[in-house]
Amino acid sequence: MTQLYGIPNCDTVKRARAWLADQGVAYTFHDFKKQGVPAEALQGWLTAQGWERVLNRRGTTWRQLDEATRTGVVDADSAAQVMLAHASTIKRPVVEWDDGAVTVGFDAEDWASRV
Repeated sequence: MTQLYGIPNCDTVKRARAWLADQGVAYTFHDFKKQGVPAEALQGWLTAQGWERVLNRRGTTWRQLDEATRTGVVDADSAAQVMLAHASTIKRPVVEWDDGAVTVGFDAEDWASRV
């Protein structure tokens, strides 16, 4: 079953969930705020998409991190440490599709080709 990861009050996650429901796609939702970031899954996302794609540098959480933390993110390992400590630095939503593919962010056109 498709697994969607994110934060329920995120507007992009809301749009993504509505889109999946409209398409009749069954999925389970993993709430980063309540359930945390699964470290093993995060490693899979970083492998599939690259840390630069998974790390959300545009969000408020990233901007609120101290300068040393932000400049210390130079590779997948350092990015993973920040993402595990601050779930909101993960670009949302992350989706693990039934076929094993991983996508980051919501793109209705791309998603339509997957369902």
